[in-house]
Amino acid sequence: MSRAQFATRLGVIATTVGSAVGLGNIWRFPYETGVHGGAAFLLLDLFFIFIIGVPVVCAEFIIGRHTGSNIRGAFRMLAPRQAWGWVSYIGITASVLILSFYSVVAGWTMHYTVKSVAGFSDNTSTEALHAQFDSFASGNILPMLWTLAFLAINYLILSRGVQKGIERMSNILMPILFAILLLFTVNSLMMPGAKEGLMFLFSPDFSAITPSVVLGAMGQAFFSLSLGLGCLITYSSYFKSDTPLLRTALITAGLDTFVAILAGMIIFPAVFTFGQQPEAGPKLVFEVLPSIFADMAGGVVWSTLFFLLLFLASLTSTISMAEITIAYLCEEFRMTRRGATALSIGVAMILGSLCALSFGVLGDMKVFGLTLFNLFDYTSSNILLPIGGMIISLFVGWKLDRSVVISELSAGGGRATKFATRIVIFCLRWLAPVCIAMVFIFGLNIF
Repeated sequence: MSRAQFATRLGVIATTVGSAVGLGNIWRFPYETGVHGGAAFLLLDLFFIFIIGVPVVCAEFIIGRHTGSNIRGAFRMLAPRQAWGWVSYIGITASVLILSFYSVVAGWTMHYTVKSVAGFSDNTSTEALHAQFDSFASGNILPMLWTLAFLAINYLILSRGVQKGIERMSNILMPILFAILLLFTVNSLMMPGAKEGLMFLFSPDFSAITPSVVLGAMGQAFFSLSLGLGCLITYSSYFKSDTPLLRTALITAGLDTFVAILAGMIIFPAVFTFGQQPEAGPKLVFEVLPSIFADMAGGVVWSTLFFLLLFLASLTSTISMAEITIAYLCEEFRMTRRGATALSIGVAMILGSLCALSFGVLGDMKVFGLTLFNLFDYTSSNILLPIGGMIISLFVGWKLDRSVVISELSAGGGRATKFATRIVIFCLRWLAPVCIAMVFIFGLNIF
């Protein structure tokens, strides 16, 4: 049976960028930048994107395209009966956990999209919006229903297959996402606080660089590209032999970073225009921004578009996460595409419902002092992803035959120079594992 492949180069870029672009760019990046002082954090993030992000993206691409298999099958081919293969189970477990709790936040964006269309209440102070968000998130019905609705949309796309489902929807959703981003950027640049916001984002104060800022930038660079999961191993297994891997990795990292910068250019001018604090943290999106939109001309339109943007970014990311498990079930257990999709999304619906309820009726049910939502988040983000990223980096840097690395990076008409290949291998051997290890150690709050 022939294996599915992406049909076009545009499909390759749209799906891989869609996998990387998510809440980490549009939600996490602005508040991390705000908390860590602005432009200096951005410069460090750019630096780490290209010494951690691009090499590890290349590593996942090499494994996926060379084997043309799901993450478990790939390591079984490349390192049979060796411990390296355990990284596949790490990736599958992490993908299930992330899909479950991430879908809760995506459900929030769907709720806020509808709420934006209907209009927020008359009292749009940040305190009132904080109370509204807490009331919604701690409910026992609405958050769960939105989570299930979001996962049902994932099922409808994924069950149609690689070309008719994933690739076709990515080709539609990604241009819409970029169009909304650019429209927002133009609007933000015309605000009175645009200059102050852009100065905060692009004029670095190097005295603001501290160890926590450096570690924050390392973590943002690693997590924003969805590394360590196996998303890009799975997607690259659908690449054709003439897909240039290094060029695709650079485009993926570049567009992923471009989206994050646009998000900053949208949010910080608005924050300074309306007298809000750039270091507002995670509440920036669901509490501070609705207050800003309420004061803007055409606020209903802008608010609706913004939360629609978050929804689209969430959807392209969760599709790639679910595909890890679906490909595994189809190829390792010979399940049908629809059966594997139903099982994967069904498990996510059960776990996602529990995560949604962990802000409400299940709030007192804790494991190691954490609610299920926080446990899934902490376990995947602080433990499984960094370990997976380190193993993949070390495997391609040290274990995989260098001729495989060179031939894969050089294939596809975008021939990588020997110098570029050496840089990728050097980063995979030395820089990326050390940086990811630091993110892992400090993410555990040991120090």
